[in-house]
Amino acid sequence: MDPALPLAGTVFAVKDNIDVAGLPTTAACPEFAYTPERSATGVQRLVDAGAIVLGKANLDQFATGLVGTRSPYGACRNAHHPERIAGGSSSGSAVAVALGIADFALGTDTAGSGRVPAALNGIVGIKATLGLIPTDGVVPACPSYDCLTAFAPALADAVRVMRTMAGPSPRDPASRPWPTDARLAAPVTPHVAIPSQKDLTLLSHEARECFAAAVMQLEAAGARVSTIEISPFLSAARLLYDGALVAERYASFGEFVTGGGVTADASVQRIAADAKHVTGAQLARDQQQLRAVKLQTQALLDGFDAMLLPTAPTHPTLAEVAADPLGVNAMMGTYTNFLNLLDMAAVAVPAGEADGGLFGVSVVTRAFDDQAAIDIASAITGTVPGIFTETGAEVAVFGAHMRGFPLNRELLDAGARFVSEVRTAAAYRMLALPGPIAKPAVIRSAGGVSLRGELWRLPHAGLGQFLAALPRPMTLGKTELEDGRWVVGFGCSEPDGNDISGYGGWAAYQTASARAHR
Repeated sequence: MDPALPLAGTVFAVKDNIDVAGLPTTAACPEFAYTPERSATGVQRLVDAGAIVLGKANLDQFATGLVGTRSPYGACRNAHHPERIAGGSSSGSAVAVALGIADFALGTDTAGSGRVPAALNGIVGIKATLGLIPTDGVVPACPSYDCLTAFAPALADAVRVMRTMAGPSPRDPASRPWPTDARLAAPVTPHVAIPSQKDLTLLSHEARECFAAAVMQLEAAGARVSTIEISPFLSAARLLYDGALVAERYASFGEFVTGGGVTADASVQRIAADAKHVTGAQLARDQQQLRAVKLQTQALLDGFDAMLLPTAPTHPTLAEVAADPLGVNAMMGTYTNFLNLLDMAAVAVPAGEADGGLFGVSVVTRAFDDQAAIDIASAITGTVPGIFTETGAEVAVFGAHMRGFPLNRELLDAGARFVSEVRTAAAYRMLALPGPIAKPAVIRSAGGVSLRGELWRLPHAGLGQFLAALPRPMTLGKTELEDGRWVVGFGCSEPDGNDISGYGGWAAYQTASARAHR
């Protein structure tokens, strides 16, 4: 194996409804088992990046459940509290990571299966925008809403796994590329929506304290937090199992589990049997209702960068699930079921312990705002966020657009992300241009010097907007960096100003000017 590969030497577990070439796929139903000749695209991309498949992980049968107990191979016990559930349906995947057996693991998520187990086992779970990770090679549950997800101990590790798997696949017609206007960073001061107290009634006092602590961490990191009414999201969540959309589960596996002679979990079998009787008219009505709710929820989030929610309202014991398998499962999806129905993304992170179990929160964003969710979640974990996508164009800035200067907001508003500090090749001069906003011109010149600046990554659509808004005499062209790379940078069509090259950069010049005027 090439040690230079990005995931070289890491080992990972794969939820047993995801194909790995040469290993049986059972979906937790022995009679359903088959051995695929090729791996799911997501798995293959990880293997190509140097990761090693450790084995398959248990799950709620046919990925139908949020409890981790609906399997003929036995319930998955929680990694930290064995009397409590691991969460599902990606139960085994989360436990393998939480126990340190695997460096990371793959799950799937239709109703919350990539987030609830993360919360209950104290790890990170990422559910990307629908279609960013191809789902070919995944046993379908509700194919319109199924996602491939990643679990890892740390946020940056989970992001690295997702980045490796992302990108369209010719084997998955529902896979989607990153749009040209996708934001590459969260704002410096993001506006985050949180539910009102009446929408948190399922949480105990201790769980509410954990949630409040996560909110305080966001505020301490600079976020602005406002309360909104989330009942439209919760009503959408109920459509997944209580409405006609459950017909997709019958279409996927219902005939198999209700036909007899199958080791079927009683709850899964009941859900499939009930779904058999959904009519086309009922499905059409619920799809129309969902479209209406989607418009309503989009309006609620207007002006917000993300929403913070509990991942699960409580952490049940195995005994509580056994006593009320359907009721407890339904409760567990209160804050998760709506996400894929409304085409949203989420990052689930640990947020403490409550009532003898674990508690977690999820940062939820609009479709393709995945990086914003990751950045905001990092304020809660206190760790490096990691970069999900490297799409966009690199732009070098050397003056008023740098961090801490007046025009930096233009980059941030365009969804740009800071990459690194840079220097030009020793072939440039810097001139201080006159005008209401102090800014320099960087001119290639014989006998020039190396100038300090910053490298930013800008969405392609944002680059066009950025160029259109440039005032005269500023231009965009190519700038040579000291490492030999040529990147997009600022030029000037009418260079006329004081030569300040001797300062080596705009920041040093501004500091010297400020001292001179004291």
